[in-house]
Amino acid sequence: MISVVIPLFNEQDSLVPLQDEITVAARQAGLEIEVFYVDDGSTDRSWPIICELAQKDGGVHGIRLRRNFGKAAALSAGFRAAHGDVIMTMDADLQDDPREIASFLAALHKGLDVVSGWKRIRLDPWHKVWPSRVFNFMVSQTTGVWLHDHNCGMKCYRALIFREVRLYGELHRFIPVLAAARGFRVGEIEIKHRPRRFGSSKYGVRRFVKGFLDLLTVKFLTGFGQRPQHLLGSIGLMSFVAGNLGLVYLAVTWLVNWWVPSTFLPLHERPLLIYAVAALLLGAQMMSIGFLAELITAYQGRDEDSYSIAEQTTPSNP
Repeated sequence: MISVVIPLFNEQDSLVPLQDEITVAARQAGLEIEVFYVDDGSTDRSWPIICELAQKDGGVHGIRLRRNFGKAAALSAGFRAAHGDVIMTMDADLQDDPREIASFLAALHKGLDVVSGWKRIRLDPWHKVWPSRVFNFMVSQTTGVWLHDHNCGMKCYRALIFREVRLYGELHRFIPVLAAARGFRVGEIEIKHRPRRFGSSKYGVRRFVKGFLDLLTVKFLTGFGQRPQHLLGSIGLMSFVAGNLGLVYLAVTWLVNWWVPSTFLPLHERPLLIYAVAALLLGAQMMSIGFLAELITAYQGRDEDSYSIAEQTTPSNP
Protein backbone atom coordinates (compact mmCIF):
# COMPACT_ATOMS: atom_id res chain seq x y z
CA MET A 1 0.00 0.00 0.00
CA ILE A 2 1.28 3.44 -1.01
CA SER A 3 -0.10 6.45 0.87
CA VAL A 4 -0.02 9.77 -0.98
CA VAL A 5 -0.31 12.79 1.31
CA ILE A 6 -1.19 16.09 -0.36
CA PRO A 7 -1.37 19.24 1.81
CA LEU A 8 -3.21 22.11 0.19
CA PHE A 9 -4.50 25.61 0.68
CA ASN A 10 -6.97 27.16 -1.78
CA GLU A 11 -6.36 24.79 -4.69
CA GLN A 12 -9.94 24.21 -5.84
CA ASP A 13 -9.14 24.26 -9.56
CA SER A 14 -6.28 21.74 -9.32
CA LEU A 15 -7.87 18.95 -7.31
CA VAL A 16 -9.97 17.15 -9.92
CA PRO A 17 -7.28 17.03 -12.64
CA LEU A 18 -4.69 16.05 -10.02
CA GLN A 19 -6.77 13.12 -8.82
CA ASP A 20 -7.37 12.02 -12.40
CA GLU A 21 -3.60 12.01 -13.03
CA ILE A 22 -2.93 10.06 -9.82
CA THR A 23 -5.54 7.45 -10.74
CA VAL A 24 -4.10 6.98 -14.22
CA ALA A 25 -0.50 6.83 -12.93
CA ALA A 26 -1.41 4.23 -10.29
CA ARG A 27 -3.27 2.09 -12.82
CA GLN A 28 -0.40 2.18 -15.32
CA ALA A 29 2.17 1.26 -12.65
CA GLY A 30 -0.06 -1.37 -11.04
CA LEU A 31 0.06 0.32 -7.64
CA GLU A 32 -2.36 0.07 -4.75
CA ILE A 33 -2.62 3.58 -3.35
CA GLU A 34 -4.63 5.70 -0.98
CA VAL A 35 -4.71 9.48 -1.26
CA PHE A 36 -5.06 11.89 1.65
CA TYR A 37 -5.95 15.48 0.81
CA VAL A 38 -5.25 17.65 3.84
CA ASP A 39 -7.09 20.96 3.61
CA ASP A 40 -5.07 23.45 5.64
CA GLY A 41 -7.86 25.96 6.27
CA SER A 42 -8.81 26.77 2.67
CA THR A 43 -11.32 29.56 2.12
CA ASP A 44 -12.39 28.49 -1.39
CA ARG A 45 -14.28 25.36 -2.52
CA SER A 46 -11.38 22.99 -1.95
CA TRP A 47 -13.09 21.05 0.84
CA PRO A 48 -16.41 20.42 -1.00
CA ILE A 49 -14.44 19.17 -3.99
CA ILE A 50 -12.41 16.83 -1.76
CA CYS A 51 -15.65 15.46 -0.32
CA GLU A 52 -16.94 14.80 -3.84
CA LEU A 53 -13.72 12.99 -4.79
CA ALA A 54 -13.94 10.86 -1.64
CA GLN A 55 -17.52 9.85 -2.46
CA LYS A 56 -16.55 8.78 -5.98
CA ASP A 57 -13.38 6.91 -5.01
CA GLY A 58 -13.00 4.85 -1.82
CA GLY A 59 -9.23 5.32 -1.98
CA VAL A 60 -9.53 9.08 -1.54
CA HIS A 61 -9.67 10.53 1.97
CA GLY A 62 -10.03 14.11 3.14
CA ILE A 63 -8.79 15.80 6.28
CA ARG A 64 -9.85 19.36 7.04
CA LEU A 65 -7.97 21.44 9.59
CA ARG A 66 -9.91 24.08 11.52
CA ARG A 67 -7.63 26.87 10.35
CA ASN A 68 -4.37 27.38 8.49
CA PHE A 69 -1.84 25.64 10.74
CA GLY A 70 0.98 25.44 8.18
CA LYS A 71 2.36 22.79 5.88
CA ALA A 72 4.20 20.84 8.60
CA ALA A 73 0.99 20.45 10.60
CA ALA A 74 -0.96 19.40 7.49
CA LEU A 75 1.67 16.79 6.62
CA SER A 76 1.68 15.48 10.19
CA ALA A 77 -2.08 15.01 10.05
CA GLY A 78 -1.73 13.08 6.80
CA PHE A 79 1.15 10.95 8.09
CA ARG A 80 -0.85 10.00 11.17
CA ALA A 81 -3.82 8.90 9.08
CA ALA A 82 -1.81 7.03 6.42
CA HIS A 83 -1.89 3.22 6.41
CA GLY A 84 0.79 2.46 3.80
CA ASP A 85 4.30 1.20 4.37
CA VAL A 86 5.48 3.88 1.94
CA ILE A 87 4.37 7.50 2.05
CA MET A 88 4.58 9.90 -0.89
CA THR A 89 4.16 13.64 -0.51
CA MET A 90 3.41 16.03 -3.31
CA ASP A 91 1.95 19.48 -3.83
CA ALA A 92 -1.58 20.08 -5.08
CA ASP A 93 -0.70 22.75 -7.65
CA LEU A 94 -0.12 20.28 -10.53
CA GLN A 95 3.57 21.18 -10.74
CA ASP A 96 4.45 17.67 -9.52
CA ASP A 97 3.83 14.83 -11.99
CA PRO A 98 2.17 11.74 -10.43
CA ARG A 99 3.80 9.57 -13.09
CA GLU A 100 7.07 10.10 -11.17
CA ILE A 101 5.76 7.98 -8.27
CA ALA A 102 7.05 4.78 -9.89
CA SER A 103 10.54 6.29 -10.17
CA PHE A 104 10.51 7.18 -6.47
CA LEU A 105 9.51 3.63 -5.54
CA ALA A 106 12.27 2.20 -7.73
CA ALA A 107 14.83 4.36 -5.91
CA LEU A 108 13.38 3.33 -2.56
CA HIS A 109 13.73 -0.34 -3.44
CA LYS A 110 17.46 0.18 -4.05
CA GLY A 111 17.96 0.56 -0.32
CA LEU A 112 17.06 4.17 0.41
CA ASP A 113 14.72 5.23 3.20
CA VAL A 114 14.05 8.76 1.94
CA VAL A 115 13.96 9.82 -1.71
CA SER A 116 13.78 13.52 -2.46
CA GLY A 117 12.85 15.05 -5.79
CA TRP A 118 15.25 17.35 -7.64
CA LYS A 119 13.77 19.81 -10.11
CA ARG A 120 16.90 20.44 -12.14
CA ILE A 121 14.98 22.69 -14.53
CA ARG A 122 12.60 24.90 -12.59
CA LEU A 123 9.82 26.79 -14.31
CA ASP A 124 9.66 29.55 -11.70
CA PRO A 125 10.72 33.21 -11.82
CA TRP A 126 14.42 33.90 -11.23
CA HIS A 127 13.69 35.69 -7.94
CA LYS A 128 12.42 32.37 -6.57
CA VAL A 129 14.95 30.07 -8.22
CA TRP A 130 18.21 31.76 -7.18
CA PRO A 131 17.36 32.33 -3.49
CA SER A 132 16.21 28.71 -3.38
CA ARG A 133 19.54 27.51 -4.78
CA VAL A 134 21.45 29.55 -2.23
CA PHE A 135 19.26 28.17 0.54
CA ASN A 136 19.73 24.59 -0.64
CA PHE A 137 23.50 25.04 -0.67
CA MET A 138 23.42 26.48 2.83
CA VAL A 139 21.33 23.57 4.13
CA SER A 140 23.57 20.98 2.51
CA GLN A 141 26.75 22.68 3.71
CA THR A 142 25.46 23.12 7.24
CA THR A 143 23.85 19.72 7.78
CA GLY A 144 26.02 17.47 5.61
CA VAL A 145 22.95 16.08 3.81
CA TRP A 146 23.69 16.94 0.20
CA LEU A 147 20.49 17.41 -1.78
CA HIS A 148 19.96 19.78 -4.66
CA ASP A 149 16.39 20.68 -3.68
CA HIS A 150 15.53 20.45 0.01
CA ASN A 151 12.37 22.49 -0.65
CA CYS A 152 10.92 20.03 -3.17
CA GLY A 153 7.45 18.96 -2.06
CA MET A 154 7.61 15.63 -3.87
CA LYS A 155 9.33 13.09 -1.64
CA CYS A 156 9.01 9.43 -0.78
CA TYR A 157 9.51 7.92 2.68
CA ARG A 158 9.34 4.61 4.45
CA ALA A 159 6.51 5.02 6.94
CA LEU A 160 8.64 3.85 9.87
CA ILE A 161 10.59 7.12 9.66
CA PHE A 162 7.68 8.99 11.20
CA ARG A 163 7.81 6.84 14.30
CA GLU A 164 11.06 8.63 15.08
CA VAL A 165 10.86 12.00 13.33
CA ARG A 166 8.41 14.51 14.77
CA LEU A 167 7.38 17.60 12.82
CA TYR A 168 6.47 20.98 14.25
CA GLY A 169 6.75 24.61 13.19
CA GLU A 170 7.96 24.63 9.58
CA LEU A 171 10.45 21.77 9.73
CA HIS A 172 8.77 19.80 6.94
CA ARG A 173 11.47 20.82 4.43
CA PHE A 174 14.09 19.32 6.75
CA ILE A 175 12.60 15.82 7.06
CA PRO A 176 15.51 14.28 5.08
CA VAL A 177 17.99 16.02 7.40
CA LEU A 178 16.16 14.87 10.54
CA ALA A 179 15.89 11.34 9.12
CA ALA A 180 19.60 11.27 8.22
CA ALA A 181 20.43 12.29 11.79
CA ARG A 182 18.63 9.13 12.94
CA GLY A 183 20.66 6.98 10.55
CA PHE A 184 18.18 6.61 7.70
CA ARG A 185 19.57 6.56 4.16
CA VAL A 186 18.69 9.60 2.06
CA GLY A 187 18.95 10.08 -1.70
CA GLU A 188 17.38 11.98 -4.56
CA ILE A 189 16.17 11.54 -8.12
CA GLU A 190 15.68 14.07 -10.87
CA ILE A 191 12.06 14.91 -11.65
CA LYS A 192 10.22 17.17 -14.05
CA HIS A 193 8.85 20.52 -12.96
CA ARG A 194 5.65 21.66 -14.61
CA PRO A 195 4.36 25.25 -14.81
CA ARG A 196 1.58 26.27 -12.44
CA ARG A 197 -1.78 26.14 -14.21
CA PHE A 198 -4.07 27.58 -11.55
CA GLY A 199 -3.78 30.03 -8.68
CA SER A 200 -0.58 31.58 -7.39
CA SER A 201 2.29 30.61 -5.12
CA LYS A 202 1.58 30.73 -1.38
CA TYR A 203 5.20 31.50 -0.49
CA GLY A 204 7.07 34.79 -0.42
CA VAL A 205 10.31 36.34 0.82
CA ARG A 206 9.42 35.56 4.44
CA ARG A 207 9.75 31.87 3.58
CA PHE A 208 13.54 32.22 3.21
CA VAL A 209 13.92 34.17 6.45
CA LYS A 210 11.96 31.54 8.34
CA GLY A 211 13.88 28.82 6.51
CA PHE A 212 17.20 30.20 7.72
CA LEU A 213 15.98 30.32 11.32
CA ASP A 214 14.63 26.78 10.99
CA LEU A 215 18.01 25.70 9.63
CA LEU A 216 19.68 26.94 12.81
CA THR A 217 17.08 25.04 14.84
CA VAL A 218 17.65 21.83 12.89
CA LYS A 219 21.42 22.18 13.22
CA PHE A 220 21.05 22.47 16.98
CA LEU A 221 18.54 19.60 17.20
CA THR A 222 20.59 17.19 15.09
CA GLY A 223 23.95 18.16 16.54
CA PHE A 224 23.16 18.90 20.17
CA GLY A 225 19.57 17.81 20.75
CA GLN A 226 20.67 15.07 23.18
CA ARG A 227 23.58 17.04 24.67
CA PRO A 228 22.76 20.78 24.73
CA GLN A 229 25.41 21.48 27.38
CA HIS A 230 28.12 20.59 24.84
CA LEU A 231 27.17 23.69 22.85
CA LEU A 232 25.85 26.08 25.48
CA GLY A 233 28.42 25.01 28.05
CA SER A 234 31.30 25.37 25.60
CA ILE A 235 30.26 28.92 24.73
CA GLY A 236 29.74 29.70 28.40
CA LEU A 237 33.06 28.22 29.43
CA MET A 238 35.00 30.19 26.82
CA SER A 239 33.27 33.40 27.86
CA PHE A 240 33.82 32.62 31.55
CA VAL A 241 37.53 31.95 31.00
CA ALA A 242 37.92 35.12 28.90
CA GLY A 243 36.24 37.17 31.63
CA ASN A 244 38.47 35.69 34.32
CA LEU A 245 41.61 36.35 32.28
CA GLY A 246 40.52 39.95 31.84
CA LEU A 247 39.95 40.37 35.55
CA VAL A 248 43.31 38.75 36.39
CA TYR A 249 45.05 41.16 34.02
CA LEU A 250 43.24 44.11 35.61
CA ALA A 251 44.21 42.87 39.08
CA VAL A 252 47.86 42.74 38.04
CA THR A 253 47.71 46.29 36.65
CA TRP A 254 46.05 47.47 39.86
CA LEU A 255 48.88 45.98 41.92
CA VAL A 256 51.46 47.59 39.63
CA ASN A 257 49.70 50.92 40.02
CA TRP A 258 49.73 50.46 43.77
CA TRP A 259 53.51 50.10 43.73
CA VAL A 260 54.22 52.46 40.82
CA PRO A 261 51.43 55.06 40.58
CA SER A 262 50.21 56.31 37.17
CA THR A 263 51.70 53.34 35.28
CA PHE A 264 48.20 52.31 34.11
CA LEU A 265 44.84 54.09 33.99
CA PRO A 266 42.64 53.68 37.05
CA LEU A 267 40.31 50.66 36.87
CA HIS A 268 37.14 52.76 36.70
CA GLU A 269 38.44 54.41 33.51
CA ARG A 270 39.23 51.17 31.70
CA PRO A 271 36.56 49.66 29.35
CA LEU A 272 38.17 46.24 29.83
CA LEU A 273 36.63 46.07 33.30
CA ILE A 274 33.12 46.25 31.86
CA TYR A 275 33.91 43.74 29.12
CA ALA A 276 35.51 41.29 31.55
CA VAL A 277 32.59 41.42 34.00
CA ALA A 278 30.10 41.07 31.13
CA ALA A 279 31.97 38.05 29.75
CA LEU A 280 32.06 36.51 33.24
CA LEU A 281 28.30 36.94 33.70
CA LEU A 282 27.53 35.73 30.18
CA GLY A 283 29.62 32.62 30.72
CA ALA A 284 27.88 31.84 34.00
CA GLN A 285 24.46 32.35 32.40
CA MET A 286 25.23 30.18 29.37
CA MET A 287 26.46 27.32 31.54
CA SER A 288 23.39 27.66 33.77
CA ILE A 289 21.11 27.53 30.72
CA GLY A 290 23.06 24.48 29.54
CA PHE A 291 22.42 22.71 32.84
CA LEU A 292 18.71 23.54 32.64
CA ALA A 293 18.60 22.27 29.04
CA GLU A 294 20.27 19.03 30.16
CA LEU A 295 17.66 18.59 32.90
CA ILE A 296 14.82 19.17 30.42
CA THR A 297 16.39 16.79 27.89
CA ALA A 298 16.87 14.10 30.53
CA TYR A 299 13.24 14.47 31.67
CA GLN A 300 11.65 14.69 28.22
CA GLY A 301 13.90 12.01 26.74
CA ARG A 302 12.94 9.26 29.14
CA ASP A 303 10.37 7.88 26.68
CA GLU A 304 12.41 8.61 23.55
CA ASP A 305 15.29 6.47 22.37
CA SER A 306 18.53 8.21 21.47
CA TYR A 307 19.21 5.56 18.81
CA SER A 308 17.47 4.00 15.82
CA ILE A 309 17.40 0.25 15.13
CA ALA A 310 17.54 -0.82 11.48
CA GLU A 311 16.71 -4.52 12.00
CA GLN A 312 17.02 -7.38 14.48
CA THR A 313 17.54 -11.09 14.30
CA THR A 314 14.72 -13.41 15.25
CA PRO A 315 15.40 -16.34 17.59
CA SER A 316 15.53 -19.72 15.87
CA ASN A 317 13.30 -22.54 17.04
CA PRO A 318 15.17 -25.37 18.82
